[in-house]
Amino acid sequence: MKIDLFDDDELFESEPAKPQRRRPPRQPRQRRRRRGGGETAKRVLVALPWIVFAIAITVAGGIVFALAMIAIGIVAIREFAGIAKRHRPLLIPACVSVAALVIAAEFGTAFNVLYVLAGAFALLFAFAARAQHGEGATVSMGVTLLGVVWIGLPLVHAVLLRELPDHGAALLIDVLVGTFVADTAAYATGRMFGSHKIAPNLSPNKTVEGLVGGFLIGTMGFWFAGLYQDWLSGVDALMIGAAVAAVAPIGDLFESMLKRDLGTKDTGTLFGPHGGLLDRLDAVFFTVVVGYYLSVAVVY
Repeated sequence: MKIDLFDDDELFESEPAKPQRRRPPRQPRQRRRRRGGGETAKRVLVALPWIVFAIAITVAGGIVFALAMIAIGIVAIREFAGIAKRHRPLLIPACVSVAALVIAAEFGTAFNVLYVLAGAFALLFAFAARAQHGEGATVSMGVTLLGVVWIGLPLVHAVLLRELPDHGAALLIDVLVGTFVADTAAYATGRMFGSHKIAPNLSPNKTVEGLVGGFLIGTMGFWFAGLYQDWLSGVDALMIGAAVAAVAPIGDLFESMLKRDLGTKDTGTLFGPHGGLLDRLDAVFFTVVVGYYLSVAVVY
């Protein structure tokens, strides 16, 4: 018996101890990296049908594109009203205002858009002044107007960009490609290399490494998309792409600030575990505005 016990101990002692001590810290790192890569792949797969949808309506243009922007605007406004419900936003006038802004952009001019935006004030007042609305009308109108401006004006600029002569559709697709590549690259590089937080109070997962990776890869994504467009020079493509990639994280942080202040993680469930429509378009709402004005300045 003693010999057997001694042999067992000897066998146990002969096993290398160092690998056993090193394995526990290595496994979590490998799992984290796999999870990060898996999450990035899931984000891309979830976005693919919406990318096809975006390309289809952009190519169609005209009334089809305008109707799609109205539908997106109404869904986005409903999500915003849902996360800001404690401030009692005025859903009906918000939806009417966003739809009217898109229609004014499609069939009118920039002045018509301003007329509609001014008219939104009167519409908000008419709904907020109802006796049954009670107290808090100021906050209610302010929150509603924030939603109309945040969601409605970018959709207006998407219509204006699409309707630019000759190259509007291509430029809009370039902006969407640059935004998607910048957002995905920032997420992936941040997961792999990120260690320095940008704004932990707003978005704890945003890192400097992810910001740099998203900017560089997003800029090159726009430039690569422009390689097949002989009317867009490489310098112009880099200029617009850099602006799009730089503004994209600002749109993301802006929405993160609103969600943090309103005490919610996601704006909706349209994309399942990846959140709502606003969670997917937060960067686009900023990049499409910058993309429009730079395109007018550089290309036209």
